[in-house]
Parts: sequence; structure tokens; C-alpha cells
Amino acid sequence: MSVQIATNVGPSHLAIAYERFGDETRPPVLLVMGFGTQMLGWPDGFCEMLVAHGLHVIRFDNRDVGLSTHLANAPVPNLAAALRGDTSSVGYFLRDMAADAAGLLDVLGIESAHIVGASMGGFIAQTLAIEHPMRVRTLTSIMSSTGSLAVGQPSPAARMLFLRPMITTREQVMARAIETAAVLGSPAYPTDPAVLAERAGAQFDRSFDLLGVARQGLAVIASGDRTARLREVRVPTLVIHGTADQMVAPSGAQATVDAIPGAELMMIEGMGHDFPRPLWTEITARIAAHTRRVV
Repeated sequence: MSVQIATNVGPSHLAIAYERFGDETRPPVLLVMGFGTQMLGWPDGFCEMLVAHGLHVIRFDNRDVGLSTHLANAPVPNLAAALRGDTSSVGYFLRDMAADAAGLLDVLGIESAHIVGASMGGFIAQTLAIEHPMRVRTLTSIMSSTGSLAVGQPSPAARMLFLRPMITTREQVMARAIETAAVLGSPAYPTDPAVLAERAGAQFDRSFDLLGVARQGLAVIASGDRTARLREVRVPTLVIHGTADQMVAPSGAQATVDAIPGAELMMIEGMGHDFPRPLWTEITARIAAHTRRVV
């Protein structure tokens, strides 16, 4: 396992950083991470558990985070204006990020894969199933929603996280990760603050780009509601969500299940907006079982 860089990926011709785990002849699972989070958001141990289920795992950095292309020449994102309905500063949309994922599969010579997305990664995974259905064997949408403003909205405490002062140093990033987890973490499965700080520090060391993260946020806002088009999705779909998710209310999971024909819902008691280690075995086993619905 080592980081590799795929070049000239997708219609935007980006460089996308990725890692592969396990036997490349086994069924491929593409892991799509969420807002502002690098592929390290899929912990090594989580990936290795999927490999133990006989899967070939690929994780990657979305555009504007980690070691993938950062679109520094894009318009300066104005999130405040976007929240008022003015998305003129958008640099790209979720469909472009989905095209990146499809383009990475092209570079790797993979015709189709099991797609697993978490949070914004779930938005991207859903969009991939909508825009590129032949590339998706199964869809797993975790701690995600449909894009409708009527469901899946953050709690007041989660909204306050977006109003905090800007941070710039490694120490500040580590401290903020602990602060964020106090609101968004799984109350039934708290993560050691030292582990949270270490993960945040590792991500800071790889890359730190606040404007890139803002561009991703603007893409989410500007891409709108997917509900109507989710009704077109025909791949086997699993929706996983925590009952204690403060960032994406569980109503977002239910709306996703209601929109996609035949989708299955797995609610996990006491899980928040994170991947606590005690739940890895349960979640990876359920994902693996889901992939076996398609040969």
C-alpha cells in the first residue's frame, strides 16, 4: 500500500491521489470521503477489514483536499452569498466530483465498482449512481442525505461549528478536531481525544487548504436537491446512519431510502457523524454483505 497519483483524470484532467488495499482481482470497492476530509478519513483498519471480507479497496483524495489537484485558479468561494442563493462563485458541482471518481476508475481499468460514500462522499456517490449508473455495482450511502433542505439538516449545535474563527496552525487544527468531536462524535462510542488529535495532525501535514474546503462546500450548496433523480437509481442501495448524528439528521437517511427504489436502511443506535472504531466490524460486515448482492 502506497499513495499513487493518477493524472489526467476525468473531464477536468485532474491529478487524483489514491491508495489500494488487498488483492486487485477481488471485487473493487471505491470509498468516497466527505466534506473537507482527506482519504485518511477512511482509517487503515477500516479498509483492512473490508479486505478481510474478500474485497479490493480503493480510497482517494477528492479534488481540493489532500494530494489531489487543488483548484487555486477557481473563483474565490463566497459561502455567505451562496447561502443567500447567489452561487455565482461556484467553481464546480458535485457532478464534477462524481466525474472525478468515474475518471479514476477509468485510469485504474475498472469498469464498475461498489461505491461507498460518507457524508458529502455520500452525495458524490449518489450523484455517481445518477450520472454514471453503469459504473456502480452497488451503492452505500453513509451519514448522508438527498440534498433537500427539508431533511437531514444540522442541529443548532452543529450549525455553530461553521461560525468559529478561522484556524491556521497544526496545533489549532488538532484542538479543533477534539472540539468538533464533542458535538459530532458518537456519544455511545467516544473516540480518545489523543487519537482525534493525531488524525487531524496527520491530515494537516499532508495538506491544509481552507479555500479548497470552501470550494467543496459551495459545490454542495450549488448542486441542490437530488431527490427526483434518486428515484431513477436502480442499483442495490444500502443507507447507513447513526441515530445520534448531529450534522446530518437521520431524516436525511430516511429520505434517501424513500427516494431510491428498494433501498435498505441500517440505523445504528448511538452513532454520530463519525466512524468509531467499535463499529468498524459491524459496518464493514454489512457493506461486504451488500456487495455480494451483485456478482
